[in-house]
Amino acid sequence: MKSLLVNAESKLIAALMIGVLMGAVDSTIVLLALPTITVDLKTQLSLSIWIIMIYLLVIAVGTTQLGRLGDILTRKRIFNTGLAIFTVGSALCGAASGIIELIAFRAIQACGAAMIQANSGAIIADNFPPNRRGRVFGYTAVGYNAGAMLGIVLGGIITTFIGWRYIFYINVPIGLVGLYLGLKHIKRGQPMGNKLDLPGTFSLGTALVLISYAAVDIASNGVRTLNLALIGLGIVVILFFLYVERKVEKPLLPMKIFRIRVLTFSILASFFQSLGFLAVVFIIIMYLQGIRGLSPFDSSLLLLPGYVVGSIMGPQFGKLTDRIGSRIPATLGLSIMGISVLVYSTLTVTSSLYVVLVASFLTGTGSSMFFPANNSAVMANSPRDLYGLASGFLRTMANIGMLGSFVVAISIASLSVPRYVAFEVFAGVGKLLGNVSASFMAGIHGALYVSLGILVVATIFSLVRGKEDRGSAAQMTTVRATEK
Repeated sequence: MKSLLVNAESKLIAALMIGVLMGAVDSTIVLLALPTITVDLKTQLSLSIWIIMIYLLVIAVGTTQLGRLGDILTRKRIFNTGLAIFTVGSALCGAASGIIELIAFRAIQACGAAMIQANSGAIIADNFPPNRRGRVFGYTAVGYNAGAMLGIVLGGIITTFIGWRYIFYINVPIGLVGLYLGLKHIKRGQPMGNKLDLPGTFSLGTALVLISYAAVDIASNGVRTLNLALIGLGIVVILFFLYVERKVEKPLLPMKIFRIRVLTFSILASFFQSLGFLAVVFIIIMYLQGIRGLSPFDSSLLLLPGYVVGSIMGPQFGKLTDRIGSRIPATLGLSIMGISVLVYSTLTVTSSLYVVLVASFLTGTGSSMFFPANNSAVMANSPRDLYGLASGFLRTMANIGMLGSFVVAISIASLSVPRYVAFEVFAGVGKLLGNVSASFMAGIHGALYVSLGILVVATIFSLVRGKEDRGSAAQMTTVRATEK
């Protein structure tokens, strides 16, 4: 009986890993394919960049409410529906005949990814006791952590040797396997009384669309009246969103969440980690491509070893979290990421590329400590009736941070060169030569220091979050007898 239970749990974890891995991979897999897609679909880079942005934007807006929808309709139903939508959306992306079609199909794909991301953490909380969740979050952290980096590598390989359409088609068979496992091994659970916050979702979505459009415009054209006006309008809409949240019956952000110190500080740590750390990845890719003249594919290979090591270590650090709690592993992981940024900041125009390998190993190690510990802290300290909302809000904040990291990377790194040059280097369609390389190097150092400062803020939130009560297996409140 015990072996059957272990086997069922392994298949459940496999279903969750497939879901989160695919969603994370597709957040970056388009990056190295952008130049090829731009040429093949006969469009402009400033438009094709929305293939990436619309994906991140839809996930950022959708995750909180889709987590709540999992509370209402059961997480199994929403998670598996997400897998199905993601798979269909991937097939549509591969078949797109024009850039507008592709952007629209990416939005569909992102809806599925948001359903998966918003409910995966809550499914873990439903199916595993508090003192065993860290290990499971370690496995799903492999999906989030390795997925984004794997997406860059796969994007380079598939686009170079097969064709850009297959960066989407590859999801179809994988998605079908994940859907089979999800339907068979995720427990149905019980629906919970909850309501959607459509006014809050609409106002938050509008604010993020305005600010994101302005961010892309700043990245490609620099600061001008139009994008400043859009940012200002976005801020006004955010203030309206906060007003709405005080009036609706079931707000997008229930204030009682923020009365739980560990939960609040863990979510803030996730936001600032995403804002600071994803910018570092973008910055180093710009360094390797624009200054060192490496191809996008070779650049990604230099970053890959550390993430492979980190992915292997993730479950082990998850087990450590189960024993000692989240604060120490998460804070130490963020500190190691900060050290890696300091190592990156020693790079020059002629530095040995081994420096990148060392820093990549450190970032992989640090993230393998941070993600399982921090995710586990969020779910361990969430009220049971808000599991879906807490899981979704965690991903929402991380994805908003990812959107912001794009702006940080482009805007600060390009202070010493024309902005359009940095934008082209970021997308893999431009290289720098001579004195321009030295100037851009100064901008890269500045961007790295800003990212380091953001990671320090994340570390402080992690350190002062307090100590959560992990409890024991006896605290498991979900009735396991409830089957699908």
